[in-house]
Amino acid sequence: MDKNQILEQLKKINYPGFSRDIVSFGMVKEVVIDQNIITIILSISSSNDEKKNKLVQDITDNLILKDYELKIKILDQPPKNTTVDTSNKDANVEGNIRNIIAVASGKGGVGKSTIALNLAAALSKAGHKTGLLDLDIYGPSLPITMGINQNPAVNDQQKIIPVVKDNLKLMSFGFISGNQAPVVWRGPLIAKMTEQFFKDVIWGELDYLILDLPPGTGDVQLTLSQKIPLDGAIIVTTPNDIALTDVRKGADMFNKVKTPLLGVVENMSYMEIVGKLKTSSALSSDIELQLDNKLIALNEDMSFKHKFHLFKKGGGVNESKRLDIPLLGEIPYSEDLMLSIDEGQPLVFADENHPISQIFTKIANSLKN
Repeated sequence: MDKNQILEQLKKINYPGFSRDIVSFGMVKEVVIDQNIITIILSISSSNDEKKNKLVQDITDNLILKDYELKIKILDQPPKNTTVDTSNKDANVEGNIRNIIAVASGKGGVGKSTIALNLAAALSKAGHKTGLLDLDIYGPSLPITMGINQNPAVNDQQKIIPVVKDNLKLMSFGFISGNQAPVVWRGPLIAKMTEQFFKDVIWGELDYLILDLPPGTGDVQLTLSQKIPLDGAIIVTTPNDIALTDVRKGADMFNKVKTPLLGVVENMSYMEIVGKLKTSSALSSDIELQLDNKLIALNEDMSFKHKFHLFKKGGGVNESKRLDIPLLGEIPYSEDLMLSIDEGQPLVFADENHPISQIFTKIANSLKN
């Protein structure tokens, strides 16, 4: 038995709570074969001992090693060449949270908050106890996107109780500040405030807590990623080159703090034009339709569909391949999606059968076992 055969078996073992295998996550650092002993060295940043024990058990139960003895070693500290200290990650979160997932973007304006909200809604729709924490102190959007105009309650220990709507536990700095963002605050103060804000919320029991991080890849985002015990991160982008460049920066940031990258979501991938030509039946066979300098296929009833790419085509696909992480979904430019946000209700809740809602459901399912 050689190293490649063992790695092929390990590719069939998912990290607990996720649908992605431990090899593609980069958790398998080395496989050492010494005579009749096979040692698998894992590097896991999570402080969740339950997940670590479950993973060890899964490897032990599923590996077929014939006459070899199996040893599993977990590296709790980052490799020596890692430039960022992650030893300060604080697991002292108020509540029993099984998975904490960050939704991030390298730049603003790509629809990160819309993606985070609908992803949380899809997880909740699937029966998971879900919370959403809007950490974008520069521009908190949750009060608007969920149609909430109330302050959260505070208990006797001065801990914050999340606002609950549609079975989602919600918290945003906008609930407290009246959506007046402290745009003049400096980075270190923002990071400290956000970290404290994270700790002071009583979440209770959750299957998933989705974090809507501030846009960018600077000191604020890096500090948050160091301090908060993340189980994975999703990067949101649009297909244009500038946004894709920032995806690489975001990936580098999460790699530095040893947070698994779950994948990329490409927002505003395309706009689908749906229509039907009205003409007499006698002339229908002679009619051609051109859009975007392309000949569009017409159905027998003269109806048609056409995907119009506003930026470019394939940017998210190519970047996810380059980074060796999944492309979780391509979200089209949609008036329905925008209107649902303006009306204070995620599209997943407003119309679970909408094609875009189905994309979010697929993304949510990809995060589960």
